[in-house]
Amino acid sequence: MFTRAKVFAGLLAASVLASSAASAMAQTPTRIGEFNDWGAFSYDSGGGKVCYALSVPTSKEPANVDHGDNFFLVTQRTKQNVTYEPQFMAGYTLKESSKVTVSVDGKPFTFFTKENSAWVENAAQEPALVAAMKAGTKMIVKAVSRRGTNTTYEYSLSGVTAALDAIQNCK
Repeated sequence: MFTRAKVFAGLLAASVLASSAASAMAQTPTRIGEFNDWGAFSYDSGGGKVCYALSVPTSKEPANVDHGDNFFLVTQRTKQNVTYEPQFMAGYTLKESSKVTVSVDGKPFTFFTKENSAWVENAAQEPALVAAMKAGTKMIVKAVSRRGTNTTYEYSLSGVTAALDAIQNCK
């Protein structure tokens, strides 16, 4: 079940998204719904409504480091023609010019990094990743911190399809 910590994480991620978009008009996000291990949220920005599905990891490795708050989200910005854009947000700065690997039930996707975020390296692969997420059960994210620490996060995909359906018609 989607816990209060995950709801807080959704709100925190929205504020990070809003500030990274340099949107002075961003407002507090609204929870659209909770769907097992995923939540759906929206907020208004200067460029129109932003909707996203979000989850937090079910496990983090290595256990002896401070990972901060980590999220995986899929964003819709209809007015900007952004449809189901996957993004990993780390609670720390990622190693410059490193790659993040996102695997859904063993099928890998490569992400490029900038500061504490990562996006699909080849945007044409975004629909395949989203389809794999909808059909899958587990997602593994492997990243390297600025300090060189190899990190691994496991995400449950239970509820991702319902959360994506909830943001499908974001307007």
